[in-house]
Amino acid sequence: MMVMTHVAVALCLAAPVAVAAPEYATAAGVGALVGGTLPDLDLLGGVHRRTLHFPVLAPVLAVPVVAAAAFSPSPAAVGFAVGAVGFAVHCASDALGAGEELRPWERTNTNAVYDHVSGRWLQARYVVPYDGSPRDLLFALAAGAPALVVFDGLVRGVLAATLALAVAYTLLRRRLVPYFERIV
Repeated sequence: MMVMTHVAVALCLAAPVAVAAPEYATAAGVGALVGGTLPDLDLLGGVHRRTLHFPVLAPVLAVPVVAAAAFSPSPAAVGFAVGAVGFAVHCASDALGAGEELRPWERTNTNAVYDHVSGRWLQARYVVPYDGSPRDLLFALAAGAPALVVFDGLVRGVLAATLALAVAYTLLRRRLVPYFERIV
């Protein structure tokens, strides 16, 4: 999945928090933006979907963070809790996509995301055929819609820009491969 989809999903999960507790809306939105993005920072020098992706550990570790925020809410606690959930959902949902390859539509590598607990790669499920696929864009737009309604200001602006970038990336995805190959 595109990082833009992960951000939209994290913000969709943050939307109920923003509605239920408007005083924490900005904290929840910022937490979602950070948590939805953070795992993909391993693209910058690590082994993507291995270094910062924890599909089994992250959901387990998010539970006490969410519980702490529920029992003692503050902007920092809520932002951190929503960020932890966004991080966890990002890590786990990468197994729903394609394998780790530049041309994922060819399905030459089915390694979706590394499970540090079992010490093996989880296999790609291809629910989202590849990052930047039309289905990926559909997920991003569907997940982003509620957040566009609920959030305002900076969070809405960042999400709108993220979704616009997702549209552009989807239109160009297959044509970008030669450029990606030069970088890699």
